[in-house]
Amino acid sequence: MSQALHPMLNTAVKAARTAGALINRASLDIERVTVTAKSHNDFVTEVDQAAEAAIIETLLGAYPGHGILAEETGRTHGAKDSDYLWIIDPLDGTTNFIHGFPVYAVSIALAFRGQIQQAVVYDPSRNDLFYASKGRGAFLNDKRLRVSKRSRLLESLIGTGFPFRKGDNFKRYLKMFEEVMQHCAGLRRPGAAALDLCYVAAGWYDGFFETGLNPWDIAAGSLMITEAGGLIGNFTGESDYLYQREIVAGNPKIYAQLVSILAPYTRIIKDDEASATAPAGSAAVPDATAAFVASAAADAPAAAAPKKSPVRIRKADLAKAKDDDAPF
Repeated sequence: MSQALHPMLNTAVKAARTAGALINRASLDIERVTVTAKSHNDFVTEVDQAAEAAIIETLLGAYPGHGILAEETGRTHGAKDSDYLWIIDPLDGTTNFIHGFPVYAVSIALAFRGQIQQAVVYDPSRNDLFYASKGRGAFLNDKRLRVSKRSRLLESLIGTGFPFRKGDNFKRYLKMFEEVMQHCAGLRRPGAAALDLCYVAAGWYDGFFETGLNPWDIAAGSLMITEAGGLIGNFTGESDYLYQREIVAGNPKIYAQLVSILAPYTRIIKDDEASATAPAGSAAVPDATAAFVASAAADAPAAAAPKKSPVRIRKADLAKAKDDDAPF
């Protein structure tokens, strides 16, 4: 990389490349990798665990006073009360990996007092390194990233992820899928949300939406999008998304039109009982979000789905059932 990186971002890059080397070596002989099912269609491998351990060792070796939120080990490492929190997915797209389908990535983000400041998403099979520092832009290798300029949803390529766990609301998703499909040029579902978000930042997708994601699936990618000029939020277009298990992203115009379609399917309600403090690692969306949504409302197709009574998801609810990977 030709430019000077923030020291903490540099450490994250080192950790991601170390994990990527482990993943690449294991990919040469997938049949020897031990796979364990955490739940129906939800897998973890010894590679996930080894990659996560290598990442944590690298990060805490440089910053022993920082906190850790990792997919496989939760908050068992690092300082519990630090203002700095590393949010780690050592192998996003595990099902792809164990089938030899080369769409998976290492995702590492650093939050300071609830705001994502540094982000790395590393695609080891292609040696593609996406990275961003707050206020300094997003990059793929040495190339500056910008979201696409398309303004019409009918001409747009949209990424998504399918629900896959037992108990997921498939009927709800199919209604969303049908609604979006009728108003865009095409839908894609490669199976690794961290990369999907980077593809929005790169302008390869014009937008993205998904439900059921965890903070480690989206933390790094969220900064890529905002630093590339895009918007990211929940289905109602607000910035409270990191722990809410629903997400929509895109360039400003397409984001607004997707929000118009997806808002009736939200599980979030905004009531007077606003949280005093945001969950650690939550990422902010620029204040201009509401303005973009309003300005593009005339372009957005009307959502035909009936609005259901939403239920607010709270951070404490996530601790009861520890899910992992983005839908594959």
